[in-house]
Formats: sequence, structure tokens, C-alpha cells
Amino acid sequence: MEIKLQHGLDRLLFGMTQKYVETLYGKPNRVIKDEEDNIIYVYNQEKMKLTFYAEEDFRLGYITISNPAATLFGSKALQTEWDVVQGTLALNKIDQYDQHEEDGVQIYFNEANWLLIYVDYNEVVKIEIGAIINDKDEFNWKFNE
Repeated sequence: MEIKLQHGLDRLLFGMTQKYVETLYGKPNRVIKDEEDNIIYVYNQEKMKLTFYAEEDFRLGYITISNPAATLFGSKALQTEWDVVQGTLALNKIDQYDQHEEDGVQIYFNEANWLLIYVDYNEVVKIEIGAIINDKDEFNWKFNE
């Protein structure tokens, strides 16, 4: 499962509809509605959560991945020491982060790529990526039906 910043994950592209995602991955194990009426698909085997934005006709706009098979720029990303992942990112010219901590977990955020990396015990435990918003304050969807 390759994490593709600004594009998606594996066969998923930002902007896909729920129906299209179900064609690729089948029905989710769980469906959650959040406080903003967004729909979140939970896929247990893939260890991913997919958020479809209510205000964007329920298009895929956000992905959370905890799958240890996930790669970033061709390198293992999850269950990997932060220094190793940070080095891979730096080699790919991603080296600017806002950093904060929640309950002992370090969170690194790169806004240009809408990338959040969660580090616990110096190991990457979760990665979140989101669709990019362009200069016109619109989503830059990568999937067009």
C-alpha cells in the first residue's frame, strides 16, 4: 500500500465516491458518521479509515492508515522509527513541520502535503493524509468520474 501524498493511498484517489471505493475494496467493516455529518468507512483488514466529506457530495477527502505494510516514497513507514521516516521525507524535500503533542504522542504536520504523522515511543504508529485545497479555496480532486 503506497501512500501517495496529495493523491491518495494504493488504488484510492482523493475525490472518489463511496460507490467507487466499494467497487475497489468492497463494503466497509463499519460506517461512522462524525459530528460534521461526514461518512467514515472503516476497513479492518487494510487498517484504514476513509472520510467522505458531506459538504463535498461525499467525495473521499481524508485517509487514516495504520497498516504496517504501508510505504511512503517506496520505504516502510508504519512501525518504523521516526528518524528513519523523517530521513525518507527529507530526501523527498519534505522537511517543514508543525509539531505538537497529545497524550504523549508526537504529531508532525506538513501542511503543503496535508500529511500528519503520529509518533509514539519514537515509532510511527499512524499516518493521515488529506486532499489539498488550491488557491481558489477548492479541493484539488485527483479522481474525476
